[in-house]
Amino acid sequence: MKLRLSLAILLAFASPSVAAAQCLLCAQEKDGATAARRAEVPLRVEVETQLDMGRVAVGAMGGEVEIDPTSGARRVRGDVVDLGGFALTGVVTVRGEPGAEVRVILPASVDLEGGHGRTARVTGLVTDLSAAPRLGPDGRLIFRFGGRLQIAGLDDGDYRGRIPVTVEYQ
Repeated sequence: MKLRLSLAILLAFASPSVAAAQCLLCAQEKDGATAARRAEVPLRVEVETQLDMGRVAVGAMGGEVEIDPTSGARRVRGDVVDLGGFALTGVVTVRGEPGAEVRVILPASVDLEGGHGRTARVTGLVTDLSAAPRLGPDGRLIFRFGGRLQIAGLDDGDYRGRIPVTVEYQ
């Protein structure tokens, strides 16, 4: 049985959020100026590469395929055999206010659909971002993401789904 998975990314944009400052007198001016500046530079998100788990064979016991966002390495666990093909981490470019701190939110899990009503689930979605990511001096941030595909036994097919990615100003 072979499984080929390609994930398309659906990008959801949230409105900018402004963190509260310590000085109440300063906060109004600083927060207002920051919000106005960010309103002039909205966040834009572009998918450069879609997450692709590659091709695998799944036995009766099922298993999982994992893509590491930092190394791009594909790992298989359980009753799964790697059939080759290119496994790709997802790559996303965010553009906005130079130097601004942003928050990237990925869902806890996403259900994928295959033929004949079959489903598979992607969990453990993670990025290669630091704890407090910022847009660079050019207003750009590029990050990779990966996750784990859980496959039930003998569920072959081409599974597809959308992973919502939310990016907000901090």
